[in-house]
Amino acid sequence: MSEYQQVFADIARLREEESNRYNFLTNAKPAFKAPDGYNEELIHQISDMKKEPEWMRSLRLEAYKTFLEKPLPSWGPDLSGIDFGEISYFIKPEAQNVRRWEDVPAEIKDTFEKLGIPEAERKHLAGSVAQYESDAVYHNLKKKWEDLGVIFTDMDSALREHPELVREHFMRAVPIRDNKFSALHASVWSGGSFLYVPKGVHIDQPLQTYFRMNSEKEGQFEHTLLIFDEGSKAQYLEGCTAPKFSSYSLHSAVVEIYVKDYAQARYTTVQNWSKNVYNLNTKRAIVGKQAKMEWVGGSLGSLVTMLYPCSVLRGEGASADHLNIAFGADRTWKDGGAKVIHAAPNTSSRIIAKSISMRGGTGIYRGLVRINAGAKNARSHVICDALILDKEGSVSSAYPHNEIEEPTATFTHEATVNRVSAEKIFYLRSRGLNESEAMSMIVLGFLNDVAKEIPLEFAVEFSRLVRLEMSKLPGTG
Repeated sequence: MSEYQQVFADIARLREEESNRYNFLTNAKPAFKAPDGYNEELIHQISDMKKEPEWMRSLRLEAYKTFLEKPLPSWGPDLSGIDFGEISYFIKPEAQNVRRWEDVPAEIKDTFEKLGIPEAERKHLAGSVAQYESDAVYHNLKKKWEDLGVIFTDMDSALREHPELVREHFMRAVPIRDNKFSALHASVWSGGSFLYVPKGVHIDQPLQTYFRMNSEKEGQFEHTLLIFDEGSKAQYLEGCTAPKFSSYSLHSAVVEIYVKDYAQARYTTVQNWSKNVYNLNTKRAIVGKQAKMEWVGGSLGSLVTMLYPCSVLRGEGASADHLNIAFGADRTWKDGGAKVIHAAPNTSSRIIAKSISMRGGTGIYRGLVRINAGAKNARSHVICDALILDKEGSVSSAYPHNEIEEPTATFTHEATVNRVSAEKIFYLRSRGLNESEAMSMIVLGFLNDVAKEIPLEFAVEFSRLVRLEMSKLPGTG
């Protein structure tokens, strides 16, 4: 057996295992499930059940009216298949929000055990939050970080326990009127995670949140609010999965990140939604003086994804890195990219976007770089690379939008679209690999400069998922 064959020797065994790892249904009855439909009564019902302050109820109602006013986006993928009257917007699990895995109900705990979340927390994490359907069922933070003033909990607990801190930042980076789905989110949000890192605190282990959808025609609307105070440093990880159903579900999250002066933040997400999920999110960071924001994302699965993380470089010397991988496969549509607003002098940004299109999938890069007048000596570099694995049927497109209003700025943009050459496949097959294994090796090499930034605990999983996708290519196996 050659060294290459040894690397891929267990792929056949892993195919079945990985195919079923996320596609399982937990037999846990909810404590409450809102009737299908989107109306003002639903808004009051959610707010009443959560016993929220009046300002949050008012915000929800304002967002509800905004949603009704705004049209669906018409410039990207087709969203006409969403029937907002057929979705259940709030499903409360029959579980209390606890701090010990032993206290999570057996059926739900089994879900997260299968996903490896408790094991990851024991080995790698400073703390974790687990959300099932619409609410968190578990949250915990190691005592050493609590003693330093770090707050890491679910959003509902944060609203009760730290109301002023939440009110100061909630839906500020992403205003209600930003887009139709930010308004929808603000009206029915539930769950999510809250992180506050005090001044000067450096957390040397990642913090992780994992979101699991388990129902058909479900909407999940978690809110993530991360605050990195002056001079602090931390890394946040996020994972998402759902089982396969014949009908669609809707995921519409909002992520707001505040990186104060001289702070450093990294947000990493690997999303593996089933291919019946509309994944429509809004994510934005406000970055202060000499602060650094890093986004690392891997997007697999989902029927349609629209995702454009945004960094607003507000302080002098602020910087942002956006590193993203997207797979459009099996007639799915990945519409993603990044947005960076340079609003201060000496700011810098780097965007690296990699997309794979195969089996009739669509991969779209849609990005914005704006360098405002007065952002002297700002620098931005964009690399947009696409790989098409089919001879026909798959699509790759790029829609960069760049607004450079400062004459001292430096901006560069590179873009490539390639197919896998027969010569490369032939060479690797001559070394003992079959076609699927050869394709996996080429694709992983193509993704390497982004994939290497994914933390180890996610990188292994991501590589397995890539190999699983490659194993489904027609004529391979």
